[in-house]
Amino acid sequence: MVNFTGNWKLEKSENFEDFLKSIDVGLLKRQAAKMISSEHHITQDGDKMAVKVVATGQKGKHQEYTVGGTFSETEVTGDTAEVSTEWDGDRIKETHKTKDFTYTLIRELQDENTMFCTYPRQKGTECKRIYKKNVKNNLMDRQRKIPQAAQARYYIHNNEHMYEL
Repeated sequence: MVNFTGNWKLEKSENFEDFLKSIDVGLLKRQAAKMISSEHHITQDGDKMAVKVVATGQKGKHQEYTVGGTFSETEVTGDTAEVSTEWDGDRIKETHKTKDFTYTLIRELQDENTMFCTYPRQKGTECKRIYKKNVKNNLMDRQRKIPQAAQARYYIHNNEHMYEL
């Protein structure tokens, strides 16, 4: 099973404005959304997910769910969505349904430092948001897992861990 745990910073969006337009987000909100930088702070424990989305100039959101279950959230349009989740191989598939529209988000890892959030559309255009793992924050997480006595002698050499005991 893949593990999405980490702090992920948005690096690039492809066709994001077209996706927003397809779910009837107005022009001003679409223009503002293009300027927003976001991060996903994810903690995964098996099928249990906690996703905190932090976005510049926005209140952000926090989701806690079990893959295979459902949860509710407020969409960028202001609509409330019922979100069902499932594993699709090594990907997490979220189906967001509101009274006016339905869309799918597929979260997957390209490699250990790159996460894709893809929004396939039945009308054609696919949106892809590409996130890179924030290595600095993840290094601090790894240091916390090292036995206390070894922390003082923890080094990084060519991006590999070395312990001097």
